[in-house]
Amino acid sequence: MIRQNVTVLGATGSIGVNTLDVIRRHPERFAVFALCANSQVQRLFEQIREFAPRHAVVRDAPLADELARRCRDAGLPTTVHHGVGALSEMAAHPEVDTVMAAIVGAAGLEPTLAAARAGKKVLLANKEVLVMAGELFMRAVREHGALLLPVDSEHNAIFQSLPTDISRGISACGVRRILLTASGGPFRTLARADLDEVTPEAACAHPNWVMGRKISVDSATMMNKGLEVIEAHWLFDCPPGQIQVVVHPQSVIHSLVDYVDGSVIAQLGNPDMRTPIAYALAYPERIDAGVPSLDLLALARLDFEAPDPDRFPCLPLAYAALRAGGTAPAILNAANEVAVASFLDRRLPFPGIPRLIEATLAALPAGAEGSLDDVLAADAEARRIAAGLVMEAGAR
Repeated sequence: MIRQNVTVLGATGSIGVNTLDVIRRHPERFAVFALCANSQVQRLFEQIREFAPRHAVVRDAPLADELARRCRDAGLPTTVHHGVGALSEMAAHPEVDTVMAAIVGAAGLEPTLAAARAGKKVLLANKEVLVMAGELFMRAVREHGALLLPVDSEHNAIFQSLPTDISRGISACGVRRILLTASGGPFRTLARADLDEVTPEAACAHPNWVMGRKISVDSATMMNKGLEVIEAHWLFDCPPGQIQVVVHPQSVIHSLVDYVDGSVIAQLGNPDMRTPIAYALAYPERIDAGVPSLDLLALARLDFEAPDPDRFPCLPLAYAALRAGGTAPAILNAANEVAVASFLDRRLPFPGIPRLIEATLAALPAGAEGSLDDVLAADAEARRIAAGLVMEAGAR
């Protein structure tokens, strides 16, 4: 068996850690070529010591110097790099077979695009790549022969529930609609009057999943589901009107595909990201992920409800941005990242997140998604506007 050389973008985050756990279980199948992280030098060093990658990447030169010193002192041969250019280099390296794209937010766009342009097997856990530059990214996948496999549990579930070949389009394959399930987050039943008092700690306490702080807040606002709607549009060439969100508090059905003959095919499993990660790593085979079997008798019930747009205004904002097209989704994403960071820093109340996003979208008309530069320019301008609005709000 030929081992896959894997680069992990975002190695110290929750997806990266779970990816390495799956790789740990199958050393005969996978070898870690590069581990890339932002600033968690201690955790990255521990990963380097276990998996002995040939390369590592961190955010800046001081962190790289610190990590390189630790590697030298421990007798580890890993070469340490820094910066966005190094991330792209490790994603596109000729010796790399598979890239786990798990850097959170817009920072993951350029290295993930580099992996696609290098024709790699791309395991996409960064939904913002398709939100910001869906047309550009999917064109790169097609033109360079990359294999794109979704890792988000919802899109991975849809991928498993669709026909093997959907090149003719989902309608031609008999698909009526795609159903994205959402847990509803920690505030699904909280009185609306109490949302003003929500703290970052409460927003990050997801009832089912163990996730990073940013994505946990996105789950609490349901912006994560809005971003997933946009991602599903690009992954499966599906019109917005055929993508529906359903709140499913147990997070056991990860998503469903509704067919014209009345069949609904769903993918079920315990809420553990190692399942979609293992599926994508070994595709088209299946391997042990370390996840226990689903006990339906213990589960006993599955509940569903429609999302409340008044409680979760981020969701209709995302649908509107998708329908507007062009750079509107990039503006939406940038404003959301500023809003979430401001909330986590206690400079913005929880209900201020959708208000800030809506105000940024109103202040910055969408342009065409003509090039990567267009996308990055819209992203930068949206961040500038959103940051200014946060400062104005704080000065009142």
